[in-house]
Amino acid sequence: MGATLTARERARVELVGEIKDAARRQLGEVGAPALSLRAVARDLGMVSSAIYRYFPSRDDLLSALIIDAYDSLGEAAERAEAKARKAGAGPGTRWLATCRAVRVWALAHRHEFALIFGSPVPGYRAPQDTVQPAARIPMVLAATLVDAFGEGLLQPAAHPLPDPPLIEPALLDDYGPFPPELHDLIERSITVWVALIGTLNFELFGHLHNVVTDYRGFFDRAMVVAAEAVGLDIHLDLAG
Repeated sequence: MGATLTARERARVELVGEIKDAARRQLGEVGAPALSLRAVARDLGMVSSAIYRYFPSRDDLLSALIIDAYDSLGEAAERAEAKARKAGAGPGTRWLATCRAVRVWALAHRHEFALIFGSPVPGYRAPQDTVQPAARIPMVLAATLVDAFGEGLLQPAAHPLPDPPLIEPALLDDYGPFPPELHDLIERSITVWVALIGTLNFELFGHLHNVVTDYRGFFDRAMVVAAEAVGLDIHLDLAG
């Protein structure tokens, strides 16, 4: 069992949570670029100097919100994939379940989605400790594709991508090593990730208005088309 928190530690955890909640409200009201520690302090009835004991700068608060958003989204994706796996679903159904979970989270957390996948905040540089939380969803999708590859369920590409691969070598080092025959699949997988986030951006920010009649149905179809890029076959009538 973990150590029991002291009363002071519990009070600190609660106050940090209240600061983050107030900052999230600001995201919805003024957007991330205008996030202000002084405004957060006013919202909570704190003197502005007090909040700096918890978050020394606006960027520290932004980083905490970004990590929380990535972790919340990653947990939703992982939970959906695990549930589908437990039910005996194949890779295609599990992959679509993961994508659907990402969409449900995005619709419920629009401002946090915009924070992590929208326009960069001017002057802000994300620290290294945001990288691992950001990788949670791509890793769920990648694991599903690796399973499909191992089970021989991926259709071979009609036209392999030309050399050289356009993948950052550091990425292959961090998550590999990967044999050269998988580089094509990895590069295609990145396009699938871009398609997932791009489709959600179009929906959340109004770019599909008067374009499609059913956002949820269109999202599912877009994910099927994207999955075809990596040779993953998804039957919507079987996926539910």
